[in-house]
Amino acid sequence: MSRRNPTPEDMSFERDKPGPIGEFLAPVAGFGVSIRSFFRPVVTEQYPKEKAVIQPRFHGRHHLNRYPDGLEKCIGCELCAWACPADAIYVEAGNNSPEEQYSPGERYGRTYQINYLRCIFCGMCMEACPTRALTMSNEFELADQHRENMIYEKDQILVPLQDGMLAPPHPMVEGKTDGDYYRGEVVAPTQAQVEWVAERRPDDPSLKTVKVLEEAGQ
Repeated sequence: MSRRNPTPEDMSFERDKPGPIGEFLAPVAGFGVSIRSFFRPVVTEQYPKEKAVIQPRFHGRHHLNRYPDGLEKCIGCELCAWACPADAIYVEAGNNSPEEQYSPGERYGRTYQINYLRCIFCGMCMEACPTRALTMSNEFELADQHRENMIYEKDQILVPLQDGMLAPPHPMVEGKTDGDYYRGEVVAPTQAQVEWVAERRPDDPSLKTVKVLEEAGQ
């Protein structure tokens, strides 16, 4: 089958030009989207006067969680920092001791920083955490006028003590291992833990709200 070369008439754009009526209506047609939207209901969100409705699984600001007795879940393993594709997390571990026990086991997260100028809220850090210490909340208001304020320190990420918890440092529940903590077998502080804190920090505010686990209920 033979094919002919295009002629100048074939390559001409004259036949694609609109007619007189099309040329007259062209400026109006350009505003078609604007005109149609003008008569539609207003859908503008009145933020910040009205808070936005956030879906339950929205990835917002991070939280470092605690166990029911108040010890921190973070063990300073740095897996979250290794998993972060944006290199937004910095973790430096510290060693627990009998007098400075902040988390179950041998280590805790002494330094914990998240750079929200880099964070892309992908949630990979949360998936990498072996103790479920790091979760993501629905909090999304993170704007600030100074860049240095967007680097959150541990005290800004660590969740506050809930009623019934005992402020660390304090020993683990007697007879329990870090594995028992991970499996959820610790549900409240014990009297021995409360007495340990009361002896060393009698003015600790958490002593007023702590709820002691009865020895028989362990």
